[in-house]
Formats: sequence, structure tokens, C-alpha cells
Amino acid sequence: MSQATITSPDQPQGTRRRRWRATTAGCLAALCSASIAAPAMAQSASASDAWADSILKQLTLDERLDLVRGQNPFTFKPKLPTEVPRGAGYVKGVPRLGVPALVESDASVGVANMVGGLRAGDVATALPSTVLLASTWDPALVERGSAMIGAEARAKGFNVLLAGGVNLAREPRNGRNFEYFGEDPLLAGTLAGHAIRGVQSNHVLSTIKHFALNTQETGRTILNAKMDEAALRESDLLAFQLGIEIGQPGSVMCAYNKINDAHGCENTFLLQDVLRRDWGYAGFVMSDWGAVHSTSIRQGLDQESGTTPGDVGHFGVKLRAALAAGTVTEADVDRSVRRILRSMHATGLVDHPMAPAPIDYDANGRVAQDVAEGGIVLLKNKNKLLPIAAARRILVVGGHADVGMLAGGGGSSQVNPVGGAVLKVPAAFGKRLYSGSSPVLALRQALPGATVTFDDGSDPRRAADAARAADLVVLVAEQYTTETMDVKDLNLPDNQNELIAAVADANPATAVVLVTGGPVLMPWLDKVGAVLEAWYPGQRGGDAIARILTGAVNPSGHLAMTFPASEQQLPNPTIPGYEMAGETLHRDQYGLPKDMKPFVASYPEGANTGYRWYDKNGTRPLFAFGHGLSYTSFAYRDLRARGGANPSLTFTIANTGKRAGADVAQAYARVDGVKRLVGWSRVDLKPGERRRVSVTIDPRLLARFDVAANNWHVAAGTYDLEVGTDATQAQLKTKVRLDDRRIKP
Repeated sequence: MSQATITSPDQPQGTRRRRWRATTAGCLAALCSASIAAPAMAQSASASDAWADSILKQLTLDERLDLVRGQNPFTFKPKLPTEVPRGAGYVKGVPRLGVPALVESDASVGVANMVGGLRAGDVATALPSTVLLASTWDPALVERGSAMIGAEARAKGFNVLLAGGVNLAREPRNGRNFEYFGEDPLLAGTLAGHAIRGVQSNHVLSTIKHFALNTQETGRTILNAKMDEAALRESDLLAFQLGIEIGQPGSVMCAYNKINDAHGCENTFLLQDVLRRDWGYAGFVMSDWGAVHSTSIRQGLDQESGTTPGDVGHFGVKLRAALAAGTVTEADVDRSVRRILRSMHATGLVDHPMAPAPIDYDANGRVAQDVAEGGIVLLKNKNKLLPIAAARRILVVGGHADVGMLAGGGGSSQVNPVGGAVLKVPAAFGKRLYSGSSPVLALRQALPGATVTFDDGSDPRRAADAARAADLVVLVAEQYTTETMDVKDLNLPDNQNELIAAVADANPATAVVLVTGGPVLMPWLDKVGAVLEAWYPGQRGGDAIARILTGAVNPSGHLAMTFPASEQQLPNPTIPGYEMAGETLHRDQYGLPKDMKPFVASYPEGANTGYRWYDKNGTRPLFAFGHGLSYTSFAYRDLRARGGANPSLTFTIANTGKRAGADVAQAYARVDGVKRLVGWSRVDLKPGERRRVSVTIDPRLLARFDVAANNWHVAAGTYDLEVGTDATQAQLKTKVRLDDRRIKP
């Protein structure tokens, strides 16, 4: 049995707590549906406050100003200390007082080292993409994987990991969706919170980012994202709020873009009104790299990141000038320094100084593989083509699958995988890196009685001829996405749609394995027998894919993003601003297009992101949010609901098939006619086994945000509830009566 503590959403953290008990099997109901005040901080708040106050009194002005300004390690003057590894950023400490330096590394999927350019020869375990983590719907597994990369960061000499990407995937063409936890605020916020807890369990400070509405790469530094407050509170901000409540990150990273006319790093509404006043956040706000436009310390920014070189930027000489002019006071600086000191202590950086240590890459590789196996999604399986059974002649096509697997997306989060990249393919920005985990080799090892051959897919006619002679074809199709640019459309690049169609016409017993950063269109879907969405499966992705193809692992992933049937179904059929940016190679040091003019990005879906948009408009996507097949079958029975002020659901899940497997039963409610995810239960079951599960519903998920009253309002009335296998397939339905209720923001 396991016990945790939950803070009621209408009470401040640390007051009036109620306790629950649940078994540890699968996903604990409260972990999937409630706002949890389970501190990730290593120290008590009172001890951290006392330490910060004590140190602050002893700091000189120069030392305080050093703490509010991060520097680019490549331009640090004098040179960076030899024992400090080069990463994303560096903030000087105060050794005489035991204040550690902040040594920062990207990001959410491993200790980054873009194309080996930061630390020559250094490698790290490549965790699968964050959207794959989200597709596990498994808080414990997400926390385990994130704890692994946090431990590697610490062992390499980093004590800050720029992790916790929780921007909602509003735009499926966003080049950075692979770094985020999907399109739903409950799923994204819950899993981001557990990822942060995993990182910080190693006394490594984690961020949560990018605050807020950083939902596309196109024009991210100059766009003005527009959305009314109620819609923002009920979607993107709710994801951040849940992530902060569960994970308690040491820092919030503000975004590049404007939000309703004010840049993210000088947005008083977000940084002061929402984050500090309404949520009571006690950590510090750091900027994204190059995202500061003024000495905005009074607007809520505490630390400018990655200034290049040395004392430039807005928190260097400009902040000193503002102090001299009186437009900023020492009290303003002290407030920010205190927040930074407090987070250092609360996350354990002070009492657990960095100590480089050996890394068990083999054990960490197994963690990465476990995560991959939990998040790969079986989308289609016509006539039970999978798992591979009697096939003796297997053809694998495309994706460089004979040598390895695309390890991840591009940009600041890119990891140089353990063993080094076996293949580096030039891309529009950076290089595509492949780990040495080959599906071809893994299939040969798993199926010694079969003949497994490979065709690179460069000639569709040749691949089709080879397919005719095979019992089964496994076709690996890729979509490489990267920070700094969005994809033009949702088609697979490089004529891969034509390749798949030709091969499937030659042999319908074709299983397509998609290695993508997000959703893609599938004009060939009716021709193929099976489709597996593998996302970017990380360090041992090829091995994980092979184990699922052969049935050694029963697939249990469920989509964290909707796959549209066409781009015309999207709220924005074209990406705002894309016509100005496109795929230009004229880019600045951060890879962003030069000479773009500012523009407004509107999001007509408002709070109705992803599946909510499809539900509201009555349109049917290609594959629904939450969709995921298994090699066994499940049934749901006996749904019961409790209303009142604290609603909940109970129901029974049964494994009605012949294989052990995990199911993700999803609970949805209708609020003003639109469907919302309100909880889920992920349960592992043996054949014939059944289990009674419960889902406690956070009332905010049933509420609308009342801007005038500045609180959540659950309107009294009768609400429709359902439990199903995805956002469109309800298996059980009921109604529940709720009381009128107001909840603090």
C-alpha cells in the first residue's frame, strides 16, 4: 500500500490536508486526477527561508548582482573554472558563504551535448522524447526516467537541468512538440510535475518552461500570442499550475514570445499576478536565453540567463545603471536574490554539493528502454498482423534501421547518445543523430529462425520488388523535427508517403513504424496492416521497437496528441507567421530566422486545445487523443459516480484477452458541452484479471475561470461523465450532480 498527501485546491499548500490510500499497481488514481502537494524539495520551507535570509545579509552588492545574471560558458571571463563542464549556462557562486555556482544543462531528455559541440566526446543516455513519456500515461515511469537523467546530470557536474517543458501542443506542426507532454492540461501538468520530481530527487534543480503560450517555433521571439484570460487559465496556465504543485520546481523559465502584448520575461500579469499572488510560487524566475528586453526585475524576472558576453544584457551594466538612477532599488535585487538562494537550499544544492561520479550507462539504457516500451503506441493492427508470428522472411525498409535509430529531435535538447552517434545526417538546423540500437539487428537476434533483410528505401520500385518476396514488411518512416523551426506540413518528408504506398501495394502485410516528433498524415493508412507510433524512442529505441513487434512486450502506449485527418481540421490550417519564416537558412546564433517582422498569433480554439476542438466542432480525427491498441483486450464495467463538492468515479477494468497487458482507462466530463479529460487509471492486468479502480476529480477540471471574481467556479448542476479507451470511444456513461463551488485561483 502507498500513502500520499493531497492539498485541497481551495486551500494554500501546507494547510487542511486530506489523506488517501491506494495500491501502487498501475497509475494511482490521485496521481492522475488531483493536484498533489507532494514536495519535491529536499529541505523544509522554513529551513530554506532561514538560510536564504542569513546568506542574503552577508552578500556584497557585487555578489548579489552576479547571482541575478547567468552567463554563456563560452564567453565567461575570466575563463570558466576547469572543473566546471560546459553546458547551457553558468551563474557564479559565492564560495566564502557556501553558495554554490549554478551549472546548467539542457534539457528534458538527457544531458544535452548538441552534435558533441559543447563537450568533445561526452555522451549521455538519450531518454525517449517527452511526447513518448506522455504517451505512457504513467507518472511513476516518467519520474523514474527523469530521475535517471537527473542522476547523470549530477554525475557530470551539473546541478541545474533546464527540463520540465509543459507548453501544450496546440500546434501539431511545432518543431518542438517532441519536448512537451502533449495537448491536455491535466495529462501534461501531472506528468511534467512527476518529471520535475524525478530530476530534483538527485539534488539537481529543475525548471518548468516556457511560461507561457510558447506554442510554436515560427517567430517565437517576436510573435504576440493572444488569448483571453479565462481560456488561458483553463488550458496552458492550468498545466503549469499542476506541474508546479506536483513537482515544485526550483525555477520557472519565462518564454521568448509576447503574451497579450507583454514579453514573457517582463509580463507582470504572468510573473506577479498569476505566479506569485495566485499560486504562491516561492522559487525564482529565470529567462530563456536571449529572451530579456529590459531590466524587468520589478516585473517579476529574477535572473537573466546566458548573457553573451560577460556583463552585457539587461541584468549586467544596464541593471547597475538602473540602480544608480533609482529606477531599480537594492530591495528589488534582494527580493530576487533571496528567491534564488531559497531554491538552491530547498532543492538540496547547498547541502549536497556536486560530486562527479561514474555512470552505469548500461543500467540507464535499460531505464530508457523501459520508458520507450511503455510509450510506443500501436495505432492499427488489422487482422492481428502483429505481433510477428509465423513470418520467416522479414524485410525491413528505411529509417537507417540497419545501423541504428533516430535518437531524438534537434536543438538545445539534443543528446549525444551513449556509444556516440553511429550516423550523423545533415539537417536544416544541426544534424540528425542516430543511436546504435538497430531494429534489424534486434529482430535478427529475437527471431533466429527468420531471415531479416534490409532495403534503405531510396528506390520505391526496388523496395516494392523486395516486399513481394517477404512474408512481412517492417517499414520505418521518419520525420525529423527541431527547435527553431516548425514543419511546413504534416506529410512525411522525402517522398516517404510514396514509398509506403508502393511497398504496401506490393505486400499488404506491411507494418509501418513511425519515428516522428508529432502527428503525421497517413494517406496510405488503408493499404497497410499495422502502424506503430514510436516517436523518438531514445537510446535503445531499436531494441524497444523489436520487442513490441515480436510480442516480447505488449504495447500499452496511448496518444498524448490528436492525429488530424487533414490540416484543414486544425484551428489554424496554416501556422501563424510561417509565410515569413519558412525554412530559411538565414538564422541568428539561436537558429532563428533573421529580419522577421513582429506578428500576432491567435489561437481560435482558446481553452479547447486538441481533442476538445474536435469534440466541439464534431469532426473526426485520424486517430483520437488517448488512442492505443494492445495485443490483448479489456472491458469496463459497473461505473459509479459520487457528486457533491469532491466528485469521483469508480469502475472495474478486466483483461478479457489471453495476454498480460496494461490499459489506460480515461475519464472525461462535459463542461458547457465540451469534453475534458478529468482523470485516468493505468492498470497492469494478467489474463482474466479484473480490478476495481477509482478516479478522484480535481474540481478545477469541471470549472470555468471567473475573471471578474478571480477564482474557479464550479456551477451547480448535472454533468455528463464517461469512461473510455480514448477521447471518442466511451464505454461507460453516467451523470453526476455537483454543488456550486468557488476555488482559489
